[in-house]
Amino acid sequence: MRQAVSIISSRLFQLIIIVLILSFATFILMKITPGDPVRALLKVDDVISTTEDKERVMEEYGFDKPILVQYVQWLWNVAQLDLGESIISKRPVLEIILDKLPATVALSVGGVIALFVIAVPLGVIGAVYEGKWPDYISRWFAILGASIPSFWLGLLLIYFFSLKWNLLPVMGKGTLAHFVLPSITLGIAMAPLYIKLLRERLVSTLQSTYIESAYARGLGRGRILLFHALRGSLIPLVTMFGLSIGSLLGGITVIEILFSWPGMGEMIVQAVMQRDYPLIQGYIMVVGVLVVMTNLIVDLLYLLIDPQIRHGREIS
Repeated sequence: MRQAVSIISSRLFQLIIIVLILSFATFILMKITPGDPVRALLKVDDVISTTEDKERVMEEYGFDKPILVQYVQWLWNVAQLDLGESIISKRPVLEIILDKLPATVALSVGGVIALFVIAVPLGVIGAVYEGKWPDYISRWFAILGASIPSFWLGLLLIYFFSLKWNLLPVMGKGTLAHFVLPSITLGIAMAPLYIKLLRERLVSTLQSTYIESAYARGLGRGRILLFHALRGSLIPLVTMFGLSIGSLLGGITVIEILFSWPGMGEMIVQAVMQRDYPLIQGYIMVVGVLVVMTNLIVDLLYLLIDPQIRHGREIS
């Protein structure tokens, strides 16, 4: 319990530091990025752009103030969960993101489930049957999965399972069936590295002395594999997942657009194209917080998987 409290305190402190750094970097990048948010506002309002109109908009949105003053004001608003107002839709940024966030989180969870359903069995098979044909199948699947771009894999799945065999819906979100193709696409795209990592770690673990001792005590092969070898070999997978959560949230944008999934992917693409700076800044901030919170959950999972951590070993 004390170890869990220490981990949570450490990660929350890191969250504050990361949010401050991320907020400053995001704000400055938005200010130096090519494009004029004032023009975007005037275009939305559909008025003839004059010098007076530009000055009015700059004063209304605080663009006429020094950058540091703008940043401090924006950061103060963020601390009050006010991410500003979208330039294009005129809706609160937080409201827009919260509308889209559940769909993205749901698809992320579906992709992670597909990832482990694919990677864990293939990694275990490759290790248990090292050097035999099941091992070769496992490795070839990993190579093939790493070689195919996710958007191309998604198109193949759409063609066969939706258009050719009419088994699953093509696009949108409504029923559980709509989750299947985008989740599998996301899972296969991430699986190759996890298969390779788990196989190598499990092969090494199965050759260790404590596994030989378990066999000598008369424990069954299935029990040894499940409760001794596999449990310890999952640590690298959990670590890799924590490190790749940012890539997952970035890569899911392609999947959402391909399958017309109503998540944050299409939203942020439209925001970039329309120079909707408040929405872009809000999106980056929310994703940054999600990444840190996910790493906190990963650290807590260590306590469940590895007994050594529960007995006081620190997580770096």
